[in-house]
Amino acid sequence: MRKNNWACFLLILAGIVVGGFIGSLFPDTFLNYGQSFGLSDPMQLNLGILAITFGLSIKITIASILGIAVAVVIYRFM
Repeated sequence: MRKNNWACFLLILAGIVVGGFIGSLFPDTFLNYGQSFGLSDPMQLNLGILAITFGLSIKITIASILGIAVAVVIYRFM
């Protein structure tokens, strides 16, 4: 039986979201310890009639890593 790569991607994405949510529920625990990286100031492109702002910030926490691990385990047993 061939496994679907999109299902794996969606499960990992859901694991990141649920892990981040659990980390935000317990802000003073080790689950919320992590690192943020990305663009500190958003880049802006102003073309006169159109203004576009680009920005990206990613925060990786222990809870999101645990969420990814649980998602991978669930995918393996599907």
